[in-house]
Amino acid sequence: MEPEQSYHIFNHANGTENIFREVENYRYFLQQYAKYLGRVVDTYAFCLMPNHFHLLVGVRSDLPGFQNLAGLTPTKLGHASNNPVTKAFSDFFNSYSKAFNKRYERRGSLFVEHFKRTPILDERQWQENFLYIHLNPVKHGFVKNHQDWKWSSWHAYQNQNRPSNIVRSYYLNFFDGLEHVKYMMEVKKEWLMNKDME
Repeated sequence: MEPEQSYHIFNHANGTENIFREVENYRYFLQQYAKYLGRVVDTYAFCLMPNHFHLLVGVRSDLPGFQNLAGLTPTKLGHASNNPVTKAFSDFFNSYSKAFNKRYERRGSLFVEHFKRTPILDERQWQENFLYIHLNPVKHGFVKNHQDWKWSSWHAYQNQNRPSNIVRSYYLNFFDGLEHVKYMMEVKKEWLMNKDME
């Protein structure tokens, strides 16, 4: 993962379990996320679902350790011990998993071992990921309207005056304001609903 690059991050429960069983799990996940990743990435969107989650993040450019990565191959850069961002994500997942396992007296991996990280390469891809992440609860049938799902960053955009760890101004590089986002959300939602009916 490289500085000044945006990524769509996704991870899923290992097997058929849920990674969030109760409200406190969601809260703890966000707390640990802020602890381990708050200084590493800027977060533009997130959605936490019972058995998976999505994030849209940008790797910060002022990270200590990146200046020492020159000359490493892409394979070695991807290894958690060499890349400070990948290591931060690994530490975060481990922290949450250990607490979850202790709380529910379970053993073994909670998450799929290798989390998915897709680089965002253009404006349209950023827009699509931003909309998709917020519409995920609708896509999976948990709610009919995305604003009704509690565990997403959509509320940070709706309530601009409330403190938030979301970098709320960045979306303006891709949309013409919040009304434009709301319009595009409705268009995308209708497309998703029609696609599911095919």
